[in-house]
Amino acid sequence: MRHLLILNDPPYGTERSFNGLRMAHALAKHEPEGIVTVFLMADAVVCAKKGQKTPDGYYNMERMLRRVLSANGRVLLCGTCMDSRGLSDDEVIDGATRSTMNELAQATLAADKVLVF
Repeated sequence: MRHLLILNDPPYGTERSFNGLRMAHALAKHEPEGIVTVFLMADAVVCAKKGQKTPDGYYNMERMLRRVLSANGRVLLCGTCMDSRGLSDDEVIDGATRSTMNELAQATLAADKVLVF
């Protein structure tokens, strides 16, 4: 099954993106042959910024996204959202990819389920 998760909220301050990635991990765990795509838009693009430092015991969005990638998932970032926040391609984690609304539309059409956080 193909799952698309669209995240909109910043990495810290709310827990929506955190919960969206928890769901992505659970989906990958329960259906390892499935395909999980996480599309980051609006303030959620900052979730993919590399070099995040969080207090011990606190969740780290960079590590959570790496888990999605290590489970053969995809992490796509809205390029327009990146540009408006001054986030360049070399500032995001390896494996995360700049994307477009057209690619989001294609992923939406191809997905069996779409979840928005």
